[in-house]
Amino acid sequence: MNQILDTIDWSSNHKICAIIPTYNNCSTIGDVILGVKKYINHIIVIDDGSTDKTKEIINGIDSIEIITFPENKGKGSALRSGFKSAISQGFDYAITIDSDGQHFAENIPDFLNQLKENPDSLIIGSRNIEADGMPSKNTFANKFSNFWFWAETNQKLPDTQSGYRLYPIKLYKKTRFFTTKFEFEIEVLVRSAWSNIKIIPIPVKVYYAPEGERITHFRPLPDFTRISILNTFLVFITFLYILPVKVIKYLVKNKFTKVVKEQIMLHNENTLKLSSAIGFGVFMGIAPIWGFQMVVAALLAHFFRINKIIVLTFSNISLPPFIPFIIYISYAAGGLVMDNPQEFSTDTIDYLKNQIMNGGFYNALNEFGYSILQYVIGSLIFGTLLGLAAMGLSYLIISIYKSKPVTNE
Repeated sequence: MNQILDTIDWSSNHKICAIIPTYNNCSTIGDVILGVKKYINHIIVIDDGSTDKTKEIINGIDSIEIITFPENKGKGSALRSGFKSAISQGFDYAITIDSDGQHFAENIPDFLNQLKENPDSLIIGSRNIEADGMPSKNTFANKFSNFWFWAETNQKLPDTQSGYRLYPIKLYKKTRFFTTKFEFEIEVLVRSAWSNIKIIPIPVKVYYAPEGERITHFRPLPDFTRISILNTFLVFITFLYILPVKVIKYLVKNKFTKVVKEQIMLHNENTLKLSSAIGFGVFMGIAPIWGFQMVVAALLAHFFRINKIIVLTFSNISLPPFIPFIIYISYAAGGLVMDNPQEFSTDTIDYLKNQIMNGGFYNALNEFGYSILQYVIGSLIFGTLLGLAAMGLSYLIISIYKSKPVTNE
């Protein structure tokens, strides 16, 4: 009892409330609310257009805040409404718990203890997805969601679909969310990771009612379609904006040599893998996809699981001062294998450079035709050779560097 009272006092002092969205869960909602009341003083219940006896049950419980939607809007809308109300009342954190009875309120102290050690973190209750009792479709959907979260954030979580969470809602005051249904919990998780909010999983107990008794409002086809569309959109944002911006900020903040040294020494990667990343970065810097080199490099580095920072750092070989030389050498290399090699004058260099730098690649393509093909083939040859040379040289240098004895200064 003393532990429960201490938990209530601590959660109140640290401005923590509970948010419970519900839709036609009259058989479980009452017990869920009463369980949470043992640990959290302020509870916000969002009745998302229920048509059963949910309204009567929650109206009969004292000292809770009730938000009622006349029609069902979706779990995302309910949670967003709860966030908005909690933030307006000065709460800094909110624990969300599903109303179907699968979660246990006695895990709330575990969330609060983790928050004491990691303020401003998003804490997510992780179910054992391999445990007996979890429906097979849930297991598949969870693994699918976990994979896409990793692809979008480069972070691994054991259970990205759990609705049992503690959100640092004070950090979302200026965040404009877009989704309104089940996919909202994926959106807020990914965007929290993008905002460098620490995400911490903790194990929680879970109860799955027998097949004929469990109530779920997840509709496989429409909901899974929306989630897939959201993940597609988030992946594009990740590789077109989030990842390049983070790398650029990192490179600007740190000197080039410092970045390379950190990546070599701090990551326990073997020499071949590091030198491969350097060589691949050099190749991508010369590849004839101007304007998209960093994006494609990041995507392929992620796919091949090689050091993205190293790849993107060395892909910057195509800086403006070097572009004319890269184009000229590429064109000359292409001439070595073409049946009818074209002569490449300084006027050609200037024209190509101006067209490419100003987004007129297709104008250059229409103007030169065969010459552009010669350049494209030559750039692939030149990029491959220079990449292999960079790989070999870096392998030698890194091997020597790593073989030096560590001395204490």
